[in-house]
Amino acid sequence: MNTKEHALLEFRACGWLKDGVWCDELQELMCKQVLELLELFASHGHSGSTAPYAISLFTTLAKQEPFKPLTGEDWEWSEYADGKFQNKRCYHVFKNEDGKAYDVEGKIFREQNGCCYTSRESLVYIEFPYTPKPEYVDVPESEV
Repeated sequence: MNTKEHALLEFRACGWLKDGVWCDELQELMCKQVLELLELFASHGHSGSTAPYAISLFTTLAKQEPFKPLTGEDWEWSEYADGKFQNKRCYHVFKNEDGKAYDVEGKIFREQNGCCYTSRESLVYIEFPYTPKPEYVDVPESEV
């Protein structure tokens, strides 16, 4: 079975595709775009050793995450407001005029059903070098 056939089976298993009919327009668009990416990926003929590397590289870049730890050096920052800076390599890392840096996705809250969210409590102060790796905090059902 090729990758496209596998994807179509998974789309059916999720209920997104039934008897050749898509369940909804947005889901159809997303699935077709993913199929295009899979076809392009397959056309490059990756082997068992290069495929995982390419997937990892693509996933990291598509999520706009850094490969190497952030350094905090001046070139990594873009001033978006007076005295407020955002890291160019990692969109969820910021620093104030006083140089204190923080990750607004330092803590990710996870509900019992697996849904995740961030809030004001997600902010975590950081030091460099810094590798973004959020702490997942399980939220008791009584707090949802």
